[in-house]
Amino acid sequence: MSDPVPTQPDTYPTVVPYISVRGAAGLLDFMIDVFGAVERGRFPNEDGTLGHSEVDLGDSVVMAFDARPDWPATPSFLTVWVDDCDRTHAAALAAGAVEVTPLTTSAFGFRGSRVRDPFGNIWWIQTQVEKVEGEEIGRRLGEPRYVEAMRVAVETFDAEMRSRT
Repeated sequence: MSDPVPTQPDTYPTVVPYISVRGAAGLLDFMIDVFGAVERGRFPNEDGTLGHSEVDLGDSVVMAFDARPDWPATPSFLTVWVDDCDRTHAAALAAGAVEVTPLTTSAFGFRGSRVRDPFGNIWWIQTQVEKVEGEEIGRRLGEPRYVEAMRVAVETFDAEMRSRT
């Protein structure tokens, strides 16, 4: 009797984002340049667009393919944890991203920002700078600097989303 086949390959995490954009090859290059992703493969269609591609990004896999011209834009919203959000934010801007939310530190102990990549995806770039839990988070959420940080985060994201309609 043979061993049962696992229902999930050991080379994939449980959830894998699959991003559809126009210019998927450029998106892969963006992830490699900005986040240090490692390419797993690109599988082109006959017309040169990508029918499927994958990168390893940290302990995750991100898949991407080219949307057809008659398909709607379907931007993704992704959080990426990095060692240095300030450096990564600057690298994203240098690679053509646009700042959505400026770098700030939240009541939760996370420092980060949001950027829109050249393909319309929103990336939450974050670094945990301290461990904050329970009651301390609640206390901090009442402090003016964290109230302001939350206000800016909400308003800048709302403005970005409204600009797409």
